[in-house]
Amino acid sequence: MYNLPPQCSINKPLYKKAVFEKFNLKAAERERFDADISRMALVARVSSATVPALTKGKEIEGFYVLQVTLKRKDYDTKNILMLQKLIPQKMVFDMQYEEQTQFCIFHTRLQQSSWMTTNEAAIPLQGLSLDDVWNNIVATIGGLDAQAEQSIEEQIIHREQREKLLRQLESLEKQCRTEKQTRKKYELHQQIIKLKEELK
Repeated sequence: MYNLPPQCSINKPLYKKAVFEKFNLKAAERERFDADISRMALVARVSSATVPALTKGKEIEGFYVLQVTLKRKDYDTKNILMLQKLIPQKMVFDMQYEEQTQFCIFHTRLQQSSWMTTNEAAIPLQGLSLDDVWNNIVATIGGLDAQAEQSIEEQIIHREQREKLLRQLESLEKQCRTEKQTRKKYELHQQIIKLKEELK
């Protein structure tokens, strides 16, 4: 499973009812959670005990893979963030809908892979320490470059800032198209030019 060594496999169901009771979720949170998630199970544990070739990292001693069977493909990401907060472990989320899988991981921000067939889903164990492996998994899932000069965190922040600028640009272009006053239109156009320069 996931191209991980067989000794990593575990099968611990995580019951929704237990999650609701343990973490005392509000009715709205329960409904949102129940609308998206059918069932959950911890299916793998990667650590130096299960993969002896990996050394403990300074920050990462191990991580779990949580398989989440979805009721619908366009699930609410707030459910993943809630699970991440409730379960104080490093975790890779395997979001499964029918025969498709999407990996999610939380590192500074939530990172999501694109959807793939479940048979193709693999978690790469690249690196000598668990810190290296974790950073490579974050990079793979988030579409980042683990070998870049910028750290993974810096890349995530940079991408987030770029997406924010693109949204601003789109909004300004829309305003500019609908604006009737020439002076206001000119000011909007100048802001658009400035934003485009920042995006280069």
